[in-house]
Amino acid sequence: MTYKIIIASLNPVKIESVKQGFSKMFLDFDFECQGVAVPSEVNDQPIGTTETLQGAMNRCRNAKAKIPNADFWVGIEGGIEKNENEMSTFAWIVIQSINGFGKSKTGTLFLPPQVVKLVNQGIELGEADDIVFGGVNSKQKGGAAGILTGGVIDRTKLYVDGVVLALIPFKNKNIYQE
Repeated sequence: MTYKIIIASLNPVKIESVKQGFSKMFLDFDFECQGVAVPSEVNDQPIGTTETLQGAMNRCRNAKAKIPNADFWVGIEGGIEKNENEMSTFAWIVIQSINGFGKSKTGTLFLPPQVVKLVNQGIELGEADDIVFGGVNSKQKGGAAGILTGGVIDRTKLYVDGVVLALIPFKNKNIYQE
């Protein structure tokens, strides 16, 4: 059986993460993945878990509205959290099917002071990473995680695990659906 999955992004990292996450959780199925550009309806750089989760939910909902003929819709939204003088980054993943929702939050990493300074000036995290580390479009590659770990954990790996965790209610329908 082939499931159609709509990913609420054209970012290759997010599309690949969804493909890998679904493939890990559902070994006996094939997947047709399609990215679609839809608004998050939150700030370009969401701040805090609430706004970031809302962005992922909005992306998921907007993808379903734009392409309703699918089995799953996935919204991924990266955000930052300010913690006194420090700043961390993470993402929320929201997955919807006809029968329900799954959600998860990725691991969190703290950003270096030079990046924090730029983000505090209103520059989006991906652009700040490019400025500080001399990259180009890093958010569609390894992201801050990949840069700071030397590729040990890149943005794709970080998101794959989040997709897997968001799929738990779909893998375990008997205990998640009432």
